[in-house]
Amino acid sequence: MVPFDKRSGKIWYNNEFVDWENVKFHVLSHGLHYASCVFEGLRVYDGEIFKLEEHTDRLYYSAERMDIKIPYSKEEINNATKKIVSVQNVQNGYIRPFVWRGSEMMAVSAQKTKIHVAISTWEWGTYFDPKLKTEGIKLNISKWKRPAPDTIPWDTKASGLYMICTLSKHEAEKQGYTDSLMLDHQDNIAEATGANIFFKDKNGELHTPIPDSFLDGITRRAVIEIAKSKNIKIHERKISPTELSNFEGCFLTGTAAEITPVSKIDKYNYKVCDLILDLSNSYDKLVRKKKAA
Repeated sequence: MVPFDKRSGKIWYNNEFVDWENVKFHVLSHGLHYASCVFEGLRVYDGEIFKLEEHTDRLYYSAERMDIKIPYSKEEINNATKKIVSVQNVQNGYIRPFVWRGSEMMAVSAQKTKIHVAISTWEWGTYFDPKLKTEGIKLNISKWKRPAPDTIPWDTKASGLYMICTLSKHEAEKQGYTDSLMLDHQDNIAEATGANIFFKDKNGELHTPIPDSFLDGITRRAVIEIAKSKNIKIHERKISPTELSNFEGCFLTGTAAEITPVSKIDKYNYKVCDLILDLSNSYDKLVRKKKAA
């Protein structure tokens, strides 16, 4: 795989299209040292951006929560996102908009730093190995927990929140797993390192944690809508790890993960059942509906 700093084309950077290799920021940027950076992740399907407005809305919400004022309107960001996808000719890929504080100040306070914005995009297939979409991935249970909601801006897509995800995923991979299940500060099931989680019980009903200390994913909400349209009952509730043996199926949802079945969590095994595969097929139809029409 070509390293991300060696790729070709353009990146939208502070309202200009800059050559990919020439996009630079100073090593003393506040965003690097103090994690004052927010971002988004979007998918492109057959040349169309899925739920662009929802992702832009969340980017602005995250920025506001982090006391960052984005120097462009939502309309400007939406238009810039469409333009960079067109310039890069991405047909099926990923988009990463991000916003960070610059290098004018070096301390905890960052009142006078410049706010920078960039949007990059590239062709990208499935997040996990494609065969795992049918076989299911394996998760361990992380020792790191989602922080209490009064300790950090948990409902933002902010870079600092992902360090424990990196640590969790690294540990999982070293143990032979694909990803890691994270608990919340009350020891209830929260999510995987970059995706929400659902469980299927023996009655064909779905259970998913209440997102009160982690992101209520845009894909998560789309899957809930699909399930309800199929008259599948959804239980949004606190789920204890002691319940893991009670479920028959499990899957992850996220912009990158899409719908990915889980075959194992720690010592508990799950079936890649027809209900999960059907939801995955319906999600694929949803994200490609504009092209199909």
